[in-house]
Amino acid sequence: MKKIVISTLAVLVACPAFAAGRNPNASSWQLFGLDPYIGLRGGASYTNLNYRYNDHRETVSDMAFQGRAALGLEICDTVRGEIEWSIFSKTKDTATFGDINDVKIETKMQTLLWNMYWEFGEYHIVRPFFGLGAGVAFTNVKREVPVVGDHSESNTRFSAMGALGVTFDMERFAVDIAARYNYVDINSGLHNFGGDIGIRFMF
Repeated sequence: MKKIVISTLAVLVACPAFAAGRNPNASSWQLFGLDPYIGLRGGASYTNLNYRYNDHRETVSDMAFQGRAALGLEICDTVRGEIEWSIFSKTKDTATFGDINDVKIETKMQTLLWNMYWEFGEYHIVRPFFGLGAGVAFTNVKREVPVVGDHSESNTRFSAMGALGVTFDMERFAVDIAARYNYVDINSGLHNFGGDIGIRFMF
């Protein structure tokens, strides 16, 4: 995960420098009249997994770091769509399920989502936005029970996303700051609340 964070930060620093050297009056490359972009984001979040075991349901929680990469198209000045891949650091917590104590739950997750964003406001550079997305999550949940042993289960499940933030549009690149919620349909439900900062580089 450290390699992902370091690589993401390096590109976040390099992209604005590269974009700043370009002529803002030059025509951008377009795909069927749409402006493509790549986006890199990173942040931290808090994950709650409602886990059922031994006829009891408990919530296991932990902090997670995430990195995201997106490829998208600006449909118009205020609407954009993208496909986004996210990877989360491993979360782990310990809970008690009935008469069984110290059950360790570890969760690994990646998501692949199609997101749509809508920007609003009259300002040219600073604009609020909200976003909605849907796709799939690839998860692995490991349960370790004292004396009994461990059990691991991998699933591909539906995932949904909602975001609210602000974008700073610099013509050739934009910086996005957003609060974000992810839901994944595993066990009795996984909820991820977090924040991202990222950059979009327009071609």
